[in-house]
Amino acid sequence: MTTAPVRVLVVDDEPPIRRFLRTSLSAQGYHVLEAENGGGALTMFGRNPPDVLVLDLGLPDIDGVEVIRRIRDNGSTVPIIVLSSRVDERGKVQALDLGADDYVTKPFGTDELLARLRAALRHRLQQQGERPVFRNADLSVDLVRRLVTVRGDEVKLSPREYDLLRLLVAHAGKVLTHRFILREVWGGDTDVQYLRIYVRSLRQKIEADPERPQHLITETGVGYRLRGGD
Repeated sequence: MTTAPVRVLVVDDEPPIRRFLRTSLSAQGYHVLEAENGGGALTMFGRNPPDVLVLDLGLPDIDGVEVIRRIRDNGSTVPIIVLSSRVDERGKVQALDLGADDYVTKPFGTDELLARLRAALRHRLQQQGERPVFRNADLSVDLVRRLVTVRGDEVKLSPREYDLLRLLVAHAGKVLTHRFILREVWGGDTDVQYLRIYVRSLRQKIEADPERPQHLITETGVGYRLRGGD
């Protein structure tokens, strides 16, 4: 039995971008669908949802943020990767808060986009059947036993540090905004500087070199990402 190719819906109003993505993704075995505006994307999504959505924010009719809002309001968990310009930091944060899984900043390379696609699809599989043990290189998190080890040695975390790490593990590979983390871990009534203090403390315990983190990555101006597991 052959496996059906992953269906990627590309939504962008610029024909050269769509052509580039169609060529690049098709060469990697993806089945590429295209829409040039938000209305067309929502129509296609309603008829036959793709496996993953690659979505430009600056669309001529319904903007990308509103497309995300409508898709998530309908209960869909299809991975969404946002295409954004370098100056659209506010749009990126808003899109991620509404449920986008990741973003790629224009201009971007094929390898970066492919890596983001793989991470988003991997995260969705994790959500569908959360693994009791998360592993990534020398970091291991046993979610059942609440046991964290680095290079085989147990690491003692405070309850808040563990709550933060567990949230990151549950969304490994996905960018989490400051606002989302504060809401999920602290209930929302906390200054972002408090989050930075806990991230710094967590890095001291799980990173070989906290100044050059390999697990807990800062997405400047947006939030944090825990690298996807093995």
